[in-house]
Formats: sequence, C-alpha cells, structure tokens
Amino acid sequence: MNIISKALALLVAFAFVGCVAHSGGGPSTAVATSNKPITITSPATLSNVSSPLKVCMATKGYTVEPAKKGVNPGKGHHHLLIDVSIPSDLSKRIGKDSNHVHMGDGSKCKTLNLAKGQHTITALFAQGNHVPYNPVVSDAVTVTVTHVK
Repeated sequence: MNIISKALALLVAFAFVGCVAHSGGGPSTAVATSNKPITITSPATLSNVSSPLKVCMATKGYTVEPAKKGVNPGKGHHHLLIDVSIPSDLSKRIGKDSNHVHMGDGSKCKTLNLAKGQHTITALFAQGNHVPYNPVVSDAVTVTVTHVK
C-alpha cells in the first residue's frame, strides 16, 4: 500500500508540474513565445478600439532600423497597410498614401487615425529601399473602431 501511495503522490506531482509549465499568460507571453518573424503586439485582433489608435509591432530574427541605413540583410522597417492587400509584385517599392503608411524612421509603433467601422491593418516588413522581403514578412489584425476622438 505504501508503494502505491508514493507512486500516486509522484503521479500527482508530475501532473501539477506539467500544468504549471503549460499555463501562461496574456499577451506578453504570446509575443515572447511567438515564432512569427513579425507580430502586431497591439491592438489585439477582433478588438473594439478608439481612433486615433496606436499600432505596435515586434520582430523576431529581423532588426528594425531607419530606411536611411540602406538595404542590409535581415534588417529593415515596418509599413502598415490599411484595408488593402499585400502587393502582388514584391520586387517593387511599397507605395505611400493613406492606405500605405511608411515607418522609415525605424519606429515600432505608429498612431493611426481611422474612421468608424471595421479595418484590417497589415504590418509589412521591408528593406531600406521600401521593397518588401520575399517571402513576405507580415502580420495582420482586424479591429472595429467604435469611437473617434
């Protein structure tokens, strides 16, 4: 009986350790363990937000730097595509207009003014010459703007 009790206690202990190891957390844990090369860390997808809204990205395996530093392997800067698709021709520079926001200063966050309604925001990582990486390095979220300040 004593051996069975010890074996059962050991089994419960291993189960507890396994549960603790797999529990985790909120958004910061998801970002820290993400294997994606680029992640939009905020806002969360399918969230209701106010405008203006701050969009932030994190990279893994790529270094964010200002566009003026030129084309350097594994380095580049963010672009935000608002309600448009990723360009089909990845050999061309990303346009610059209200739907294509350049972050050539090397920043990781950008404040956007969006109208009420649903929007898809795609972060697209590009080289210093504004040409996207191929294969594409991107992430996207869909949000609903419920209030405009």
